[in-house]
Formats: sequence, structure tokens, C-alpha cells
Amino acid sequence: MNIKYHINQNPHKGNKGFTRAWHAAKNSWCGLVYAFMEESAFRQELTLFALLTPLAIVLPINYLEKALLISSLMMVLVVELLNSSVEAAIDRISFEHHDLSKRAKDFGSAAVMIALFIAILVWAAVCIPLVLKL
Repeated sequence: MNIKYHINQNPHKGNKGFTRAWHAAKNSWCGLVYAFMEESAFRQELTLFALLTPLAIVLPINYLEKALLISSLMMVLVVELLNSSVEAAIDRISFEHHDLSKRAKDFGSAAVMIALFIAILVWAAVCIPLVLKL
């Protein structure tokens, strides 16, 4: 059976313009608060961001390198939020163990690990030449 979908069927798609942006901002803020309150990995990565961002700002490097350092840390936070959303959706479906649920959570975890490796690689590429100049 093929049921056609129309956007008018979605009660969450009624806002437009400034109202939509305002509700989106409130929802985004709630997501950050939930992540901070409920996800220890997010708090750890946020701490890493808070410690390393000032360092990136004061390092004697150009603006592009500063942006790369800070962006690589922000990418870790973004991927962690996406991973947490996958985990929340899986837990919403069921808390019982299922191989596909485990696989979905493991994929999210792997994505966070890759984002962390990218951040380490970027920081090493920018900072090792600085150390070698000393």
C-alpha cells in the first residue's frame, strides 16, 4: 500500500520565518543542555574544547590554522551530538539488546572516534612545526 505524504500532514512544519528560527534556536539550546546534563562524553569533549580553544587563539599561527584547530574540536562536538541522538532514538525504540541496535550505536561511536582522530591529526599538523622551530 502506497500512501502519499504531504507536508501539511506534519504538525511540526507550520512555523515560518522568524517564528521558525526562534523555535529552532530554542530546540537547539535544549539539545545542548540535554547533552551536557546526560552525556558524560559530551562534557569531556566540551572540556577539551574549552581548554584547547584559548590555546588555539594565542598560538603564533595564521587565522586559517586557528580556524582549522577550533573547527576540528567543534566537529568532535557535532559528531558526539549526532551519536547521542542515534543512541536516544535506539533507546526510545527498546532497551532490550538487539544486534542491529548495537551496530547502530557502534557506528555512532566509531564516527566519534574518527572525528577525534581527525582533530588529533589537525592539531599535530599545526603544532609539530611550531615545536620544531623552538
